[in-house]
Amino acid sequence: MSSLPLFAEAPIETHRTAFAHWLADKQATGSLRQPGSIEVYREMWGAFTAWCLGQSPAVTLDSLDLRDLQAFHAARFGRKSADLSLSPRHALRLMRLIDRVLRHHAAERGVPANAAAADWLAAHPEVRYAEAAKADPLPEFLSVAEARHLIAFLSNARPRPGLSAARRHAHEAFAWQELRNRTAVALQLGGGLTPGDVRALTLESPIVRGGRIRDLPWKLAVPGDGGSAPRQTPIAPWAGELLQHWLQVRAESRIAGVFLFPSTRSGKPWGKESQYKSARQVLEDAGLDSSEGGSFRLRHTFALRQLRRGFEPEVVAAWLGVEPEVMARYRRVVATPVDVV
Repeated sequence: MSSLPLFAEAPIETHRTAFAHWLADKQATGSLRQPGSIEVYREMWGAFTAWCLGQSPAVTLDSLDLRDLQAFHAARFGRKSADLSLSPRHALRLMRLIDRVLRHHAAERGVPANAAAADWLAAHPEVRYAEAAKADPLPEFLSVAEARHLIAFLSNARPRPGLSAARRHAHEAFAWQELRNRTAVALQLGGGLTPGDVRALTLESPIVRGGRIRDLPWKLAVPGDGGSAPRQTPIAPWAGELLQHWLQVRAESRIAGVFLFPSTRSGKPWGKESQYKSARQVLEDAGLDSSEGGSFRLRHTFALRQLRRGFEPEVVAAWLGVEPEVMARYRRVVATPVDVV
């Protein structure tokens, strides 16, 4: 007759520690920061744990299978208590959470992951594609041709040694405000920044140390605000070159203040409306429609490019300063045969 080990961990402790370790890891990497999101995940996992422990015998993380998940879904579906009704989108979020915790728990122990949640989603396309609803439209982004054209247009504002003599010095005709505007737009496309991020950058934001090319900015330290924590994001080399030129011109022009992109020579902050109009004008001058999606298209294009390059959604989310769930909108685009620069 077989028996359990004398000191086997109780199922409730396994459920609790598995979630706690997953959460701690996400918080340590900066991919989960919002208190509201953390609380939602706690409630979701708590409901799942309560159901598992209420079964006879209790459902453990190792024994969990498709039949258990189907029974759990059936038990929760239609409930309105605390707004935890398992609508397709809520079920999708819950099953993804279960899958992530299971995989993290298995990785910590060095054993194969329990794929029950992933298998359940594969068997329920009505839940798996719940985020494709019309209420959650796809992000607007630049096509390959549009992005390449805009990069070339923006780059005309910096020195181009390899061009003809007539074009090599074209950047000298740019006023500092126009160079500022183009550089700011370049960081939205080349670094995934929001307009608010652009206005918040300081002279300490560009990161040069550790890059492949000497003295060339390759990352940005984006200050936090009331709704987000500070973060770092990489920038494309072409955007780094434009930023490097702007820093030189800014210093030579003796522009005061701590903001990377000030409104005036005296260093006043760049106002929201002024920065919006400047970005819109840059897009219009480049021959692009500035109304469809606005400059946020640049940020969306950056995100899609990183996903297509193979970076994990959680990594790109950290660069963007958003929760990983936001990346679902981008993954729907990446799954289609659409090219982005």
